[in-house]
Amino acid sequence: MLHKQNNYTGIRYMIDAPIVVICFILASLLSLGESLVQDGRFLIQCFIALVVWYLCSSFSRLYADRRSNKYSEEIIFIIYTLLVYAITLSSVFFFLREPLKLEHSNNFFGILLLLLFVFLTLTKYIIRKYLHSAIYQGKLLDNMLIVGATPSAFEFYETVNRYYYYGYKCIGFLDNHTQKMNGCMYRGKIKDLSVVLKEQPVDEVVIALPATQNDQIRDCVEVCDYHRIKARIIPDFQQYTSATAQVNNIGLLSVINVRPLPLDRTEFKILKRAFDFLFALVFFTTIGIILLPLIAIFIKLTSKGPAFFKQERWGLNNEKIICYKFRTMVISSRDVDENGAYQQATRNDHRVTKVGAFLRRTNLDELPQFWNVLVGNMSVVGPRPHPTPLNLESMHTIDNYMLRHVIKPGITGWAQVNGSRGETKSPGDMQQRVNFDLYYIHRWTFWLDCQIILQTMINMMRGDQNAY
Repeated sequence: MLHKQNNYTGIRYMIDAPIVVICFILASLLSLGESLVQDGRFLIQCFIALVVWYLCSSFSRLYADRRSNKYSEEIIFIIYTLLVYAITLSSVFFFLREPLKLEHSNNFFGILLLLLFVFLTLTKYIIRKYLHSAIYQGKLLDNMLIVGATPSAFEFYETVNRYYYYGYKCIGFLDNHTQKMNGCMYRGKIKDLSVVLKEQPVDEVVIALPATQNDQIRDCVEVCDYHRIKARIIPDFQQYTSATAQVNNIGLLSVINVRPLPLDRTEFKILKRAFDFLFALVFFTTIGIILLPLIAIFIKLTSKGPAFFKQERWGLNNEKIICYKFRTMVISSRDVDENGAYQQATRNDHRVTKVGAFLRRTNLDELPQFWNVLVGNMSVVGPRPHPTPLNLESMHTIDNYMLRHVIKPGITGWAQVNGSRGETKSPGDMQQRVNFDLYYIHRWTFWLDCQIILQTMINMMRGDQNAY
């Protein structure tokens, strides 16, 4: 298995070499003509461009294993790498312009970046699909053994079973007390780890023991080291799982640092607000100026009532805001039932109009919220704001629910692009959404916002099964 993974990683590295060279040649031909390409120094330039590419991609971690992540994240890393590459390559060529007699224009770099983006996104998509196909057929699966039958172990087992493209196959678990874990094969007690590693083809061991069993965790790691098997530890720190935790060493002692929220920093607040304002402004002056009136007209022509719908929701620091949407339900529909419980939209909900069903399925009903972004009480990306009745129902039953209001709510969010959107049929569904929101809050970066926006557009084009 390790040999196959190494081959896969090597292919990802090697396939980019001809792409970079071909794009460099094409950009030179299109911007500078054939004379430069026929010059003997052109080979040196190609070599420099290739070396700089791998240096920049190493810095940006372009070739990190992201098989379990969304393709939108890989696109963002490609864009990030290209920006670093453009700055670095232009700087190198600037310092070498005299000895190599270089004459590269801005058009050259623009064409080069465009060609690289097109070819890289296409080839990496093909490689990703090939990888997923190979994993689905069982050709590239890591055999994993779980040590411990804790709730974390159960969640891990359920996750790798649900998402086959993670590339993991659980061959069993070890535990001193529990012998059943939802279909996972029981392999014996924890002391039998060495025997199991000798008898079974295991690529990785996941240690999911409570922190109180520190001696057993250490023994398991030593056994894995002896058999040269990769070991992973799922820490028993549930209160820190959504926080930005970082493990450092002080001497031989491991220390977990829980860092403050990224958006607590003034410079990041300014960056996010500037991006929100410019994004909303560009939307209204380009797409919105045409699309918004058209949608409003269709709503007015097909059902009675106003085109826009206003609803009280909770924003930053639990402050109440008026959230704008296109009306998607009949005018007589109510937010709460006779008992005062909030009525979420359900599949085939009779309250939803025909035009409204299309708007909800494509997320176009959310477009008026760019006005909320423009005035500053919402962000393009953030936890989705919930209506007041739903907040009141959830705040006492969902762990850490109110923490999702420490930043501005968003039109789209990390929970939505991960499938946690629409109706929350059970407290577990809402808890999962909150966990995604807290993950975003503690790990916010500008590039994560870009990834979420890109994934949202992809979901809008291909449809979302939970959008109704």
